[in-house]
Amino acid sequence: MDAWQTYPVEFRGGLITNLSPLQQGINAPGSARILRNYEPSVEGGYRRIEGFTKFDSAIIPPYGAPVVHGASQTGTTLIIAACHTTPVAGDTFQVAGVSGTYTIASGGVSFDATNNRATLTLTTSLASSPANAAVVTFLSTSSNYLTIGVAAWEDSAIVCKNADIFKSGGSGFTKINVPDYGTPLVNGAGQSGGTLAIDGLDSAPQLGDAFKIAGVDLIYTVTADATVSSGGATININPNLASSPADDAAITFLSVSRETAGKTRFAKYNFSGTEKIAIVDGLNAPALYDNATFTVLDSAPTGVIGASFVEEAKKHLFFAKGSNLTFTAPYTDSDFTAANGSGVINVGTTITGLAVFRQNLIIFTERSIHQLLGTTIADFSLQPITTDIGCIDSDTIQEIAGDIMFLAPDGLRLVSGTDRIGDFGLASVSKNIQSNMTAFIAANTSFTSCVIREKSQYRILGFNNNITAENAQGVLATQFAPQGGEGMAWAETRGIRANVADSNYNGTVEVVLFSNDDGYLYQMESGNSFDGDNIQTTFATPHLPIKDPRIRKTFYKLFLYSDPQGSVNFDVSLKLDFDSSGTIQPPAIRILNTQGQVGFFGVGVFGSTSFGSKLLKLFETQVVGSGNTVSFQFTSTSTDPPYSIDALTVEYATHDRR
Repeated sequence: MDAWQTYPVEFRGGLITNLSPLQQGINAPGSARILRNYEPSVEGGYRRIEGFTKFDSAIIPPYGAPVVHGASQTGTTLIIAACHTTPVAGDTFQVAGVSGTYTIASGGVSFDATNNRATLTLTTSLASSPANAAVVTFLSTSSNYLTIGVAAWEDSAIVCKNADIFKSGGSGFTKINVPDYGTPLVNGAGQSGGTLAIDGLDSAPQLGDAFKIAGVDLIYTVTADATVSSGGATININPNLASSPADDAAITFLSVSRETAGKTRFAKYNFSGTEKIAIVDGLNAPALYDNATFTVLDSAPTGVIGASFVEEAKKHLFFAKGSNLTFTAPYTDSDFTAANGSGVINVGTTITGLAVFRQNLIIFTERSIHQLLGTTIADFSLQPITTDIGCIDSDTIQEIAGDIMFLAPDGLRLVSGTDRIGDFGLASVSKNIQSNMTAFIAANTSFTSCVIREKSQYRILGFNNNITAENAQGVLATQFAPQGGEGMAWAETRGIRANVADSNYNGTVEVVLFSNDDGYLYQMESGNSFDGDNIQTTFATPHLPIKDPRIRKTFYKLFLYSDPQGSVNFDVSLKLDFDSSGTIQPPAIRILNTQGQVGFFGVGVFGSTSFGSKLLKLFETQVVGSGNTVSFQFTSTSTDPPYSIDALTVEYATHDRR
């Protein structure tokens, strides 16, 4: 046997699955054949990903913003209104002004979908009679309604569930899809029955709107679209007035008439010095929100009502519905007058997503990609980028480090600029993990994505009702080169179950949000666990031939260079001869940072000049095993702080060639 030799491996290159085992071991020894819940770090090595925590400890309200329907209720029966979706048995809730927490009894729900009212049977009697319009707050629910939209916006999160839209700053959810019809007041005393004359209107109440009247019991539902004339209207209501309201009694609308909604998407913009967000859901009229007022574009053209996508570009709002792209007049968000510069462009096939790249609007379809050139209706022109490939899921479109990433039928691609100004080239970037991407696309029914700008990282997360949270799949890419797919390093995630996701800066802090169907809104890049659960990780190096795959080596010592932020606890295993059952596989070795020796590489000080700043910790351990090839596999299940694995060195001796 020869004298001991040393073989070093620097960890870089990320997950690679499109090479044969020996090719990968020879040509990319620092890459990974398994890289799960680690991320290729721009600071070097592979870093255990951050965890996630609840953004808000309260559940996202599943049924809107329900209130008590009528005062003086007692016993085990409670009628609630402004409830757009039926509660279910087992739900728990509290009522403002009434002590205790209440549970809906088995079979204890009767739902009036026409008027959005529910009669609940409770397991215990009300401690006292609630006031009319007292707020009902659900604490838990056994319903698994999907969160259908989320936006990180300014210092809040905008989140959508069922037909309703809420805002949270982290301490409770406030419904924002409450109409602003002006200052509606009762127009005349002595009214009774199923109609109500009101004035002070700026726009018309709609079928399904819920409201209360000062001094009058019960909650009322508008039963037909109203017509406004000179600020007044007579509205049809249900139920009949409980009593005659006073003249000029205040009317407070509690909700808009949205009965259902599809996947909800957003566009953030500022045309006049006020930050706003446009909201579309594929079914309802678009809405605008400025952090105070929720405005529904009920009078928008039919090509805008029910738009699925919205984007701000060239100081217009662009709405996509079917194959049509409708845009507002310049510097406006609600003017669809052709004479003012609004218009419609027919792309020719169904639009599947919008993005802005190099100040031009990029329009995706399932089989083509186009760009909109020009600045106004006077010079707008549609130019094809490709007619061979398109985007299969709009929620995967993200800007990342000067490119636009999107999911194509064959994996992830970039829309990237070429050397010719105004021209584009398409690059497939996920070819290094093609088999994984193919399986990932096949296993999931929908996708969402986000970017973590501080890490130059793109994440695509899959969702499937039949896949449990701990097995939920995702793919992440860290971009090391300024542009193009060759600088992408890949990894996988497990345990981040997301139907919707978004990220944005709140001041200097990047906020990354996601949600699914368990009722909560979560924040990624937060904490050391998956909301209290262990983070399970695996990193396996290629099968390393170490100079010659036909010569057997005996391994003696392993030196691991790591950068922990706290306690470290993981196992390392030697997988010999391609993990063959014909070779004895040694048991795993536990690595604790209390066992390691601290090596101060990169923190030395000479005179007054400091060189480097990274403290690397060197873990040294005896290993045992003999084989022609070796793969080092690291696994952990913990809530320890993140750590990086930067490199390893193995000491070995070779045997004579046979």
